[in-house]
Amino acid sequence: MNSGSRYQLGELISPGVRYMFLATVFFALMNVGVKWLDRIPAHEIVFFRALVSLIVVWVMLYRKRISPWGNNKPILLLRGIAGTVALTIYFWTVGEMPLATAVTLQYMSPIFTAILAIWLVRESPRPVVWLFFVIAFAGVVLIKGFDPSVTLLEVSLGLAAALGSGFAYNFVRMLKDTDDPLVVVFYFPLVTVPTIGVYTIFNWVTPTWTEFVILIAIGVSVTIAQIFMTMGYQAEAASRVAIVNYFGVIFAILFGWLLFNESIPPLGLVGILLIVLAVGLASRVKARNKLEPSKV
Repeated sequence: MNSGSRYQLGELISPGVRYMFLATVFFALMNVGVKWLDRIPAHEIVFFRALVSLIVVWVMLYRKRISPWGNNKPILLLRGIAGTVALTIYFWTVGEMPLATAVTLQYMSPIFTAILAIWLVRESPRPVVWLFFVIAFAGVVLIKGFDPSVTLLEVSLGLAAALGSGFAYNFVRMLKDTDDPLVVVFYFPLVTVPTIGVYTIFNWVTPTWTEFVILIAIGVSVTIAQIFMTMGYQAEAASRVAIVNYFGVIFAILFGWLLFNESIPPLGLVGILLIVLAVGLASRVKARNKLEPSKV
């Protein structure tokens, strides 16, 4: 390999890209853990995942001497509620649907984020984003219409999880000038643990030791993934590293096939590719300037 080729490879595999790839790997491991725990209900998995994150983030806040309670408490609470609802529904879909399908439907969240931003943060997506939304919706139709293992209810809940994530991401954006990122992260499990915890106590399923280890591993994996993801976005432009996220769909297809004996019909795969293509293109289109009040 000549020096020019090595230089081009080094440019392609930059630190930001490496960090985001590692984040994608750990998110994929989280999904496998959730799928593996078919005996443990989704709300209990969410509870353990949140409990681990709560402890880890609190320690980080304590060491940095940052108050965990934040400034814009109403929006922080809304971010926590939206994230809790979205995560609970998403974990349920991972357990019920083929892994690749559940993961791909969650990738609709950037589209919902762009649409909701019109009203929540007064940012208007460029007109071409609506075309991407139509393409992504066509992918959803293909998944539902040509994958007999997926029901309309499951697809609807998968989209609901993505919509909830869209709300959560907009609330995060609304907090960018008022609260430290660690505080924003902290409020997610801070809301999740007591709300889901009460329901979990009255609907408890005792995990085996193996299941308990997997539950803890899910919390650790997602915490590591979030750290690598933050490092990736801080290392370089979001448009350069965000596309690496879509390795998650590839991992989901491979793990679903190798570990869970899942197969997806050809047109279902076309639907997955359409969603990934649409969301990938939409993520590279910058929003317009903030809307004037008269246009809202």
